[in-house]
Amino acid sequence: MEMTFRWYGSKHDTITLKQIRQIRYVTGIITTLYDKLPGELWTQEEIHAMKKEVEDAGLHFAGIESVNVSDAIKAGTADRDKDIETYIQTLENLGKEDIHLVCYNFMPVFDWTRTELARKRDDGSTVLAYTQEAVDALDPDKMFASISSDMNGTVMPGWEPERMAHVKELFELYKDIDEEQLFQNLVYFLKAIMPVCNKYDIKMAIHPDDPAWPVFGLPRIITSKEKILRLMNAVDDVHNGVTFCSGSYGTSLKNDLPDMIRSLKGRIHFAHVRNLKFNSPLDFQEAAHLSEDGTFDMYEIVKALQDIGFEGPIRPDHGRMIWDEKAMPGYGLYDRALGAAYICGLWEACRKANNNK
Repeated sequence: MEMTFRWYGSKHDTITLKQIRQIRYVTGIITTLYDKLPGELWTQEEIHAMKKEVEDAGLHFAGIESVNVSDAIKAGTADRDKDIETYIQTLENLGKEDIHLVCYNFMPVFDWTRTELARKRDDGSTVLAYTQEAVDALDPDKMFASISSDMNGTVMPGWEPERMAHVKELFELYKDIDEEQLFQNLVYFLKAIMPVCNKYDIKMAIHPDDPAWPVFGLPRIITSKEKILRLMNAVDDVHNGVTFCSGSYGTSLKNDLPDMIRSLKGRIHFAHVRNLKFNSPLDFQEAAHLSEDGTFDMYEIVKALQDIGFEGPIRPDHGRMIWDEKAMPGYGLYDRALGAAYICGLWEACRKANNNK
């Protein structure tokens, strides 16, 4: 595996490549052209400049998270074929720059949902959190306003103000889209882009829905073992694969995370490893990566990835805000660096245990 770190670019991230380079365990960067809206073309020149900046800092450009999919594609409107052609051109440009991994999602309206961005823990750190009770009491039009003050002056992915300004229109767009239609729209998209993915060996790694159930009545289709295997079978191509995010699949306590990993051998192209702590099945918060700080057995998750021969990029995911750091919530430097160290320690332990059998 390759330990990586998500970075939002020098214009948007409070963390520098110089700082990331000093995390001994991290060799790769996962980033994106953060200024691009869904449906816009990424030129080869823009991609080249982004990659060069990372490589000039002494780090490996490990992949993209994300080339965002437009709502026309997700909802299957009359503009979807035009947007798919633009997406294909972007993939072509990525391929020409020797970039072979794209993480993306297919969630309507909100890329992820939390009701708090700074829930205070007993140790004084703050974390992202979700309660269904808060969602049920909230007007979705006011969702952005309810959390924007906790973003520490940053712009969080999926919650860009330009997008949130049209939230009423987005809900109208999806009002007649159910899970089956959304799934078929995803299959249509994937079948259209597989030729260029095969040409350039670009692995498309779909990120699970977060949380793993409908929010504000919006359909969710990447939530469980059954649903992700259905997608793998519907587009049976190795380039149609998975970002295995333990935190997102883990929002449903019905999901057996190590079992899901083993069922996806050969199709997991990217891994997000993080922990959650549950107060109830519909009330959870982010935790430190450490097993005992949350609900998941992180050793078993890492062991399952190693057992299936996973060799791709892996990264620590949402961390706590600690040591008075001010950064994008969940994406500070310090706790994610600790997470990277912990995951690498687990990986070494699992490898040595396997070698001693």
